[in-house]
Amino acid sequence: MVNLIWAAMAIIGILYAMFNGTMDDVNKAIFTSAEDAVSLSITLISTLVFWLGMMRIAEKAGILNGLAKLFRPIVLKIFPDIPSDHPAIGYILSNFTTNMFGLGNAATPMGIKAMEQMKELSGDSDHASRSMITFLAMNTSSLTIIPTTVIAIRMQYDSMAPTEIVGTTIIATVISTISALIIDRIFYYRSIRRN
Repeated sequence: MVNLIWAAMAIIGILYAMFNGTMDDVNKAIFTSAEDAVSLSITLISTLVFWLGMMRIAEKAGILNGLAKLFRPIVLKIFPDIPSDHPAIGYILSNFTTNMFGLGNAATPMGIKAMEQMKELSGDSDHASRSMITFLAMNTSSLTIIPTTVIAIRMQYDSMAPTEIVGTTIIATVISTISALIIDRIFYYRSIRRN
């Protein structure tokens, strides 16, 4: 569905440019944007490689395991339907820890594995389980301590202080994560009352 929306927006934009006689501007924007995209990708790759390396060092030093142990009791309370020794808990913890460092792309494979494990746990049902919905809400809001991708983008565009957003990012993501959890619980308990 999203692909259709993007395609429709592109077609409408091109048709609008054709009728207004601004196709030259569209062509110029396409090539300029392509150049910017390649340049930004190279910057993002270098930053992500650096932070993934730091994550690997943190993993070898036991920092990630320490964070996982710290957050394990919280995760077990948030996901009461998942047994404490189930592999899904490990994937959820890995996903949350990676998201905290702003490495959403690196967190995605662990999020997918967590969803697969929760789907198996729910009996391969076509409907999302309570835990799957909660995980999706928490993952989307994603508590972030170091927004590495945003810092990389700010560095690419020559920001005077690319890391000045760290404090506001922490505040915003704490609020979004708490809000996601509250809204998830409200809808969950409302659905129980209906049944």
